[in-house]
Parts: sequence; C-alpha cells; structure tokens
Amino acid sequence: MSEHSLVCRADPIFMKITWLGHACFLLEGSKQVLIDPFVPEGTIDCSPDMVAVTHGHADHLGIAEELGCHTICMNELAKVLGSRGLDCDPMNIGGTISYEGVTFTMTQALHSAWFEAEGPGFYGGTAAGFVITMDGVSVYHAGDTGLFSDMKLIRDLYRPDVALLPIGGRFTMGPDEAMIAATFVGAPIVIPMHYNTFPAITQDADAFKETIEKTTNLTVQVLKPGESTTV
Repeated sequence: MSEHSLVCRADPIFMKITWLGHACFLLEGSKQVLIDPFVPEGTIDCSPDMVAVTHGHADHLGIAEELGCHTICMNELAKVLGSRGLDCDPMNIGGTISYEGVTFTMTQALHSAWFEAEGPGFYGGTAAGFVITMDGVSVYHAGDTGLFSDMKLIRDLYRPDVALLPIGGRFTMGPDEAMIAATFVGAPIVIPMHYNTFPAITQDADAFKETIEKTTNLTVQVLKPGESTTV
C-alpha cells in the first residue's frame, strides 16, 4: 500500500479520521465521508459514500469528478459540476443538510474560490468550511481560511469534537493564527492540515503542537499522510 493509499474499514465502532494529505480527510463511521479529495502523489484507494468539497481550487476539488459520488459543495460549484454529470447537493454559508444520516453545516471561510479546472476558469461561489456530524461526533473542517473571530460562533453553535485547521501560511492562516483559531473553536482535538505539501507552505507541525499543548488544555494530533486517529 502506497504512502497515500487507504483501504476503507467496514463497520467502525467510533469515528475514524484519516489524513490522506494536504486538506484531504476520510471520516469513517456508519458512512464514509471524503473531504477535499486531492493528494499530491499516490491514490485515494477507497469508495466513499459521499464527498464534501470546500471550494473549487484544484488542490481541493481534486478527483471529485472521477470518483462520481454524491458531492456536497457550494451552490455555484455544484451547478458547474452538475452540468458535467456529477450528482451534487448544493449548499451555501449557514445552511445545513442531511444525507444518509450525515449532517453537513456549511461555515464561512476567508479565501478565494475560483473554479480552476479548465482554461480561464469559472466563478465557484465563495470558499467554505464544514461542520460534519455523524454518529454523534462533530468534525469542523475549516477549509482554506484566514483567522476570523466568528470561529467562536462555530464553538458556541456546533461544539465540534475535532477541528481540522490549516497551518501552512501564504494561502491560509499560518501556525500563529491557527493557534488562536484553535482556542476560538475550542474543539478538544486539533489536527493540522494544508502544510508541507509544497515548499511555499512548509511549517513545523510539532512546534505548533508543543505550543498549543503548553498553553491550553487542547490536544494536537499530528498525523502523517495515511495515518488515522479514532474519536
């Protein structure tokens, strides 16, 4: 099995969260939810029940079209993908939908969202994050974002158990901002993402972990691509 490949596990007892690299995660519970299906190398070796895409940039949309699964994404992006034959569930910021027992709430993200697949591209709506709840466990995937104070509302409204936060800098918040974001969101478990994929977003996730755990009661789990944790 390659560094970035994954064999999906059937009938998990709790939610299993696997980082496949960059911003791509697989959530396994009663269903299998794949988020932002892009890995820079290797394959995504699973058959998810549904896919969630935070925005239309190529390093997040990834192979969503090739997977051909029911896809949850921003309204404008859903229209483009739907015109290409993909089964899409359109959403917008603040909305909540349920699909096969999994609940998706779309949250704000401070980022651009141009759909880059071909030529000059298309307007893809705004970038977003998700709070995804399955089997009583809630995971906040922040998407690509800068820091914003309304992350406190995500804490107050949705009480996520896990926060998946970008730390790469340049195109998203960096470690310093992500440390503040972690305290705003308040999820007991933080998993960094969107770093070290390319030289421009190289960061020290272990230093991020050490600082947060010294100054808060939060736990940071630094995963390698293909590694999992169970909540």
